[in-house]
Amino acid sequence: MTEPTVERRARLHRRVRFIVAFTITYNVFEGIIAVWAGVLASSAALIGFGLDSAVEVLSAAAIAWQFTRKNPERWEKGTVRVIGLAFFLLAAYVTIDAVLALIEQEGPTHTPLGLGITALSLIVMPLLAWLEVRTGRELDSKSVVADAKQLILCVYLSGAVFVGLLLNSLLGWWWADSAAALVVAVLAIREGIEAWRGDVESPFEVLEELEDAHT
Repeated sequence: MTEPTVERRARLHRRVRFIVAFTITYNVFEGIIAVWAGVLASSAALIGFGLDSAVEVLSAAAIAWQFTRKNPERWEKGTVRVIGLAFFLLAAYVTIDAVLALIEQEGPTHTPLGLGITALSLIVMPLLAWLEVRTGRELDSKSVVADAKQLILCVYLSGAVFVGLLLNSLLGWWWADSAAALVVAVLAIREGIEAWRGDVESPFEVLEELEDAHT
């Protein structure tokens, strides 16, 4: 990949700032709605999903801070490690939340609002992550790609909570969302280790290779 020009790099920096601003705004909205819906439905998983938005905001805020610096590349390693810590925090919370729900045999009640907000995230977050990955690759920025992987984990968590809520509502499988959340926690730990080491690759690597093969 050719090195972007000064003008192109400046446009990419503005795009990154827009992405993280949108991410922070959306996650504040998502978090409030999800926690509210979780309290109404007595859903520990849905409340955990809402609180996960705080981790998303932390990751996006780290990128926002980096790209307000005069030389963002200088702060690359530290920003990636902050994102790695965000992955670990997410894994710890999701694990504790899921284990407690399994011990207490606590399943959520039917919640159309919870299903709606998780379904919306399954639409918004993949598109946002795809745009951020392309931007990060063009900038050759590991921190931007790491933040995109945080968004992909949000997609996994959204899917887990959505499927759990749906299976509980339709089949009475109260344990389904907690079991799926534990899978997400394992993925979060793996991504956190990679980010801490600076070993960050695109979460859309297979799709991008296919795209490159046809160009």
